[in-house]
Amino acid sequence: IVLGQAIPKGKNMELIVQKAVEIGAAEIASIISDRTIVQIDSESAAQKQSKWQQIAIEAAKQCGQNWLPRVRTPKKLAELFSMSAVESFDLRLIGSLQPDAQHLKKILADYASEHQHRPQSVLMLVGPEGDFTPAELALARRHGCHPVTLGPIILRVETAAIYCLSVLSYELLI
Repeated sequence: IVLGQAIPKGKNMELIVQKAVEIGAAEIASIISDRTIVQIDSESAAQKQSKWQQIAIEAAKQCGQNWLPRVRTPKKLAELFSMSAVESFDLRLIGSLQPDAQHLKKILADYASEHQHRPQSVLMLVGPEGDFTPAELALARRHGCHPVTLGPIILRVETAAIYCLSVLSYELLI
């Protein structure tokens, strides 16, 4: 499971990285979305990535994990999709507040029914405060992302990431 997380304001990304590693994410791809409030240049991106990687290492040690989760340098969503590895995921998901978004349980059940097995690799994209823009959602759909709803209540960014990873971990890693 790879979490593609739009960088939230404040220190919430640190919490998200820590909890994502504790829940079992193999990688965290930090995303600079159109609605990302934090201003990031190449120098601060490298500093943030280094700090987040250290948080991931500490969380992995605390959990007794036998692998080291990777935290990627912040990239624009379009840059993330330009990486060939993105296309290799069995299932690509994006959290969405749009009315046509489906429940995660249904998407996972449909995948299992169609392929006769659960997905082996999942990319889960979670937006910033205010969600991804319509253009970003359209870009994600063009790259095979299924929009998923997280229920009738709008969740805070950090809660949304933890919720998605918890459900995916329960459904796929156990």
